[in-house]
Amino acid sequence: CLIEWGRGARRCSRGPAVAAGRTAGQQCYDLLVIGGGSGGLACAKEAAQLGKKVAVVDYVSPSPRGTRWGLGGTCVNVGCIPKKLMHQAALLGGVIRDAPHYVLGLKMAEAVQNHVKSLNWGHRVQLQDRKVKYFNFKASFVNKHTVCGVLKGGKEILLSAEHIVIATGGRPRYPAHIEGAVEYGITNVALECAGFLTGLGLDATIMIRSIPLRAFDQQMASLVIEHMAVHGTRILKGCMPLRVEKLPDGQLQVTWVDLASDRKDVGTFDTVLWATGRVPEIGSLNLEKAGVHTNPHTQKILVDAQDATSVPHIYAIGDVAEGRPELTPTAVMAGRLLAQRLCGRSSDLMDYDNVPTTVFTPLEYGCVGLSEEAAVARHGEEGVEVYHAYYKPLEFTVPERDASQCYIKMVCLREPPQLVLGLHFLGPNAGEVTQGFALALKCGASYEQVMRTVGIHPTCAEEVAKLRISKRSG
Repeated sequence: CLIEWGRGARRCSRGPAVAAGRTAGQQCYDLLVIGGGSGGLACAKEAAQLGKKVAVVDYVSPSPRGTRWGLGGTCVNVGCIPKKLMHQAALLGGVIRDAPHYVLGLKMAEAVQNHVKSLNWGHRVQLQDRKVKYFNFKASFVNKHTVCGVLKGGKEILLSAEHIVIATGGRPRYPAHIEGAVEYGITNVALECAGFLTGLGLDATIMIRSIPLRAFDQQMASLVIEHMAVHGTRILKGCMPLRVEKLPDGQLQVTWVDLASDRKDVGTFDTVLWATGRVPEIGSLNLEKAGVHTNPHTQKILVDAQDATSVPHIYAIGDVAEGRPELTPTAVMAGRLLAQRLCGRSSDLMDYDNVPTTVFTPLEYGCVGLSEEAAVARHGEEGVEVYHAYYKPLEFTVPERDASQCYIKMVCLREPPQLVLGLHFLGPNAGEVTQGFALALKCGASYEQVMRTVGIHPTCAEEVAKLRISKRSG
């Protein structure tokens, strides 16, 4: 197995012929977790707390720009946590602008990085407290029960386990076919990053080849984009980049084409950020040595309802597994439930239906359940009733802020009692609102029950319990 470390690389001298039995330098565990992200850590800590001997293997390959990060995975280091903190910084900018209506030296990057480092350290301490052995190297399967790696000092090591969990997550996809993309670009989430950059007073442009927020309700996605455009983010729809070139002054010149007119255009930017999807981090695992099957199109690991792969004692959870939501809380719960099943403490399976999430754009979009498109595809146009409303948050009134994109819709079955299939909320604190209503959907709430729910006044969330107008009514 090829193990990258710093500038060099070492190859394990032991090949496929290594037996599952113990050899020099080999350590054996009840459970081996490959990947120190949200799902892997949750699984490891839960199993250790239930009395199993557990090890975690984690290693972060540097990005093309040389960026590294610590224990905790994408969410902690370059995803949810820093994104939400920067989103909050942008929201505070709006509060400052609103302050005069009520008569009333930025160190954001450093503060965010310090918080992330504290989370890295916290994860290491928690593993140590639970007596989970932590290895910082890339794991590569030797056989169905054993992985191989090389420690920083060059020492080869073999780890064997009765059960193995693959939780290596994904990494951003660079459009390598575009000249200059890898050399000069960075990666993250498009709408959220552009939103908080605009909110902080910077000039941000989003280029969209086809549709925004592809996996989400498209009416809601259109409102998100509309709000961002109205509030200063430049939106280039139906455009595709052709190349990125570095100018003598260090700026980046991007050439793109308008797909409708075939007209080319050029712009100059300080930074180019790619948000063209993610790919599973499985390249160095040598899954074929263990007999683990993947989807040849998505490259994700095929799993069953038990999160088991094609090899019964090898499991995959989180973003690396086929057909799973790419969300941190989903991976965390899946990891804990898997550990409990492996330890014989529970038989509960992860329920991947009605998982809530929020997009932290300037006007937040929270949702749970089916989009309107998905509901119609599943139940037919005549089988679905959609209740909706525009509303004005109280906090928008005094500063006279524009509320034209604040919108809620509830997607229901048309037949009484009208089971709620999906809830979509666009407005302040959407994540907090959606979290509460997610429980209702999980419990099988109907439209009638939601209408009998007393709202908390004055809040944005109470608007959900006031949805009386259906789209069908016109």
